[in-house]
Amino acid sequence: MTAQPHPAEPSGPEREPARRRSGVADAPATTGIGPLPRPGDGTGPTVRAGQLPRPPLPPLPPRPVVRPEQVTGPGTVGLRWDAEDDTPAGEPAQPAGGHRDDDPDGAPPLTAVPDAPGHEVTGEAPVDTPSGAPRVTGRAGRDMAAAIGVGLALGGTVIAALLIWRPAFLLVLTVAVVISIVELTGALRNGGHQTPRAPVLVGAVAMVALAWTRGPSGLVVAFLLTVFAVLLWRLGDGPLGYLRDASAGVFVALYVPLLAGFAVLLLVPDDGVARVLAFIATVVCSDVGGFAAGVLFGKHPMAPTVSPKKSWEGLAGSVAACVAIGVLLMTLTFHGPWWGGALFGVAIALTATLGDLGESLLKRDLGIKDMGDLLPGHGGLMDRMDSLLPSAAVAWLVLSAVAPV
Repeated sequence: MTAQPHPAEPSGPEREPARRRSGVADAPATTGIGPLPRPGDGTGPTVRAGQLPRPPLPPLPPRPVVRPEQVTGPGTVGLRWDAEDDTPAGEPAQPAGGHRDDDPDGAPPLTAVPDAPGHEVTGEAPVDTPSGAPRVTGRAGRDMAAAIGVGLALGGTVIAALLIWRPAFLLVLTVAVVISIVELTGALRNGGHQTPRAPVLVGAVAMVALAWTRGPSGLVVAFLLTVFAVLLWRLGDGPLGYLRDASAGVFVALYVPLLAGFAVLLLVPDDGVARVLAFIATVVCSDVGGFAAGVLFGKHPMAPTVSPKKSWEGLAGSVAACVAIGVLLMTLTFHGPWWGGALFGVAIALTATLGDLGESLLKRDLGIKDMGDLLPGHGGLMDRMDSLLPSAAVAWLVLSAVAPV
């Protein structure tokens, strides 16, 4: 069967009547928008057969305005803003919460994303915690209630050991030194230093014992024997990294047990309990005075790359508090000159601050926040020994000069 060719569409004057006869031009649209416009009649664009004009898109709904305090969720760090924005027109809005220690002229960062480090900077608690209840943290991002409770427990243990039986303080100090060595060597090993731990632990016990029984000479001899033992112990692991690991072992022996031995030397005289208590009380005043002055007046960072929250105003507060208690202790307890108490206070304030900065520098080099997690609100025990260890040596030297036995 032969296919018939499709008739050609008429053109010219005969095209429009043919389209009307076929019902294309006058057919109503099935979309409810009325008849299609005809070409050339001025009612709209020319529409070919089979094409329908698109209806206009509906306007988009307005986007909801989400305030920062509405952003919550698991693992979200939310900062608190005021419920009402009272900022005058034309001025940038300022979130509540005060200034930061590391940026005195700026506001807290707008961190409302998972795992954002905003609470470490501003001291604000995260919105959600694993226990379901928000934690109360201080400006350092720590649980202040736990920190205060642990601090009181540690202080009570030390005071009880000193007042009940002096040798009991040696046991408390030895336990603290052993735990601190374990924490410090563990942090160094995580940083790639295979520090010999066993000879340092044995040497620490020997330093405490010989400092109590033989005085300064016994402490020095025990330290030298510990250094020799560390060098020999590390030979068993071969030459690779020997200098690095042996140096780390000697550093730990010097930093923890040797400096702690000076606290034992403070305890040796008949008034040793008063000397140890004076040393610890002055270090505590340094921490409290520096914290209070830094919070109230801190504007100029002392070492922003090491510890951004330490300020020169905080150091001035530490010196003032230490000088005040040093003068009182020297004149009332040791019956020495007032200037000796002022010298004692200044020396303790400086060494306590340098000890804290030194451990902060060490932790930043190792890329850690705390040496351990033994003490809630504090970190590790080594984090509490940082300012006490160098201050013990300076306290023994100054008291031996201005208040000799």
